Amino acid sequence: MSLYDDAVLVLKEYEDQADLRQAYLDHLAAHPDGMWKACGDGHLTASALVIDPERDRVLLTLHRKLRMWLQMGGHCEPGDATLRDAALREATEESGIAGLSLVPGGPVRLDRHPIPPPCHCHFDVQYAVLAPPGAVQEISDESLDLRWFGYDEVAGVADESVVRLLEAARARL
Repeated sequence: MSLYDDAVLVLKEYEDQADLRQAYLDHLAAHPDGMWKACGDGHLTASALVIDPERDRVLLTLHRKLRMWLQMGGHCEPGDATLRDAALREATEESGIAGLSLVPGGPVRLDRHPIPPPCHCHFDVQYAVLAPPGAVQEISDESLDLRWFGYDEVAGVADESVVRLLEAARARL
């Protein structure tokens, strides 16, 4: 199965956000290259909110280009067999934490947002992952900073999309 086929299947099985889910499916139907950064009309991305083992903090990255506190995530790559693989790879690369495990049940949320040119938007498929006990984060080249925040601190540092992702992840846990 191709990454494109996996994305269509994942989205068809996702039960929330019906209108947005359909917009993702419509975008993929109209753009066979909609999984890749080269698709100028927008493309799917995969991200993951990293949750500590005690389940009371999340790890956010201060994105180098956007200068915003965000979850880990980014573009799909040819080596990604599934959206889950892409989200887990991105979370591992950007957090520096080995041994992350996806929270069962598939994506916890979808978030479509505009991005700077030359592309128009990201169709982000958002997962949640648990860090292993004793996890130590390591900042990547894509970040200015990497920091754990208590659930009650997230709204004070991150935008509404991250707050909604945290709410959805907590509901899944």
